[in-house]
Amino acid sequence: MSVNHTLFTVGPVEVRKEVLEAMTKPMITHRSKAYEQLQEGIVEKLHKALDTDMNILMSPSSASGLLEGCVRSGIRNKMVGVSNGSFGDRWQSIGTENGKEVRKVNAKWGKAVRASDLEGAVDDDTEAITLVSNESSTGVLNPVSEIVKGVREKHDPLMFIDGVTSVFGTDLRIKELDIDALVFGTQKALALPPGLAIMCCSDRLLEKAKGVPNRGYYFDLVQMKKMADKNYSLTTPPVSLMYALDLQLDRMLKEGMAARYQRHREMAGLVREWAKKHHGLFAEPAYLSDTITVINKGDIDFSKLNKGLKERGYEISNGYGDIKEATFRIGHMGDLTPAEVRGLLKNMDEVLEAM
Repeated sequence: MSVNHTLFTVGPVEVRKEVLEAMTKPMITHRSKAYEQLQEGIVEKLHKALDTDMNILMSPSSASGLLEGCVRSGIRNKMVGVSNGSFGDRWQSIGTENGKEVRKVNAKWGKAVRASDLEGAVDDDTEAITLVSNESSTGVLNPVSEIVKGVREKHDPLMFIDGVTSVFGTDLRIKELDIDALVFGTQKALALPPGLAIMCCSDRLLEKAKGVPNRGYYFDLVQMKKMADKNYSLTTPPVSLMYALDLQLDRMLKEGMAARYQRHREMAGLVREWAKKHHGLFAEPAYLSDTITVINKGDIDFSKLNKGLKERGYEISNGYGDIKEATFRIGHMGDLTPAEVRGLLKNMDEVLEAM
């Protein structure tokens, strides 16, 4: 008999019952007036919740699809791929696999990227820079604003940001960032099932894309924008998931975004304090994520710990990428509460004591 776990994983994350139930509404066709109204309402709520006037594009894919869309639509030849973890590495690979010339800037895992790391790597031929906001393999929240400002002092490339595990969990102050793409998905801090990628996109990226050849079809930002202007999706959208997104945005706006961000900070603080009493945090202290904590494993047998937690109705995540064997991760994002985090940590202590 399976146990219902509360997910404290890095994603997919815990989805509330009422949000899942929203997905059971009757199906509508995606070229109907009812669908137009659904998408129009969702876009309006996204603008309000994120406090941004950027274009909103949505794709029935994981966020990786729109990361590829940025590369295919926004870059003819040259890009700089910045990485301090697995997901920065992935975006570099997306560039390479799509035939772009990728200059790699690799910072040490566990350390934040600084603007100074890019000195000498960016020149007037650099069309775009790719950067991960919240590196979920290491638990580092990169100082995107500082990095963008540092680049803009000398050059003016497009700035593409992976916001997968930061958007809706951390206030990125999007209006102040001066970026061209911010990509995220439904299955992280939005606290929805996976299956929809969302992107805040600048006008200048869309203008650049018109002149870039070989954009493909599925992730062509130009074609996506033409359909978005009519409140349609380029390809068949996950209508049931859109129902859930619509409800979830209502719930978030009711909570208030400032309160939501504060709740994430509080949950992160609880997990960090627990980690400090054990084997410590992997990420440098000044740049800790508010949605994911990466903890040094030390002598903890993770498989036994997670097995014990699952028997009690909880689940956390193993380490990822190059540090998989040395760390484990706790996700504290979405609709989870500080009380639930305290319950998890209490049970972790009890399982470790029994081990």
